[in-house]
Amino acid sequence: MIALAEETALKSVAPYLEDGCSTVGIKIEAAHIAATPIGMKVRCETELTQIDRRRLVFSFTVFDEAEKIGEGTHERFIIDAVKFQKKTDSKTQQ
Repeated sequence: MIALAEETALKSVAPYLEDGCSTVGIKIEAAHIAATPIGMKVRCETELTQIDRRRLVFSFTVFDEAEKIGEGTHERFIIDAVKFQKKTDSKTQQ
C-alpha cells in the first residue's frame, strides 16, 4: 500500500517537473484500515495539498474493489536527478 501511494504521488506530478528533475519520498503517515484478499485489484488516489518551495505534500486514499482500505499523507521533495544520483553513489566510495 505504501509503495502504491508513493508511486501514485510521483506519477501525478512527473509531467509538471522541469527536465532533469524528479521527486523522492521523505515522509509518509498511513492508516491501514482494512485487509484485501489476494488477487483483488487495488487503486490509489492522491491529491497535492501543499507546495512549499521544493517540498510537496499529498493526501492519499487507497481502495480495493469493495471499500477504502487505507489513507494518509505523503511528502516528497523535488530533486535534480543527476545531482541526487551522484551524491548517493558517492556513499560507496567512502
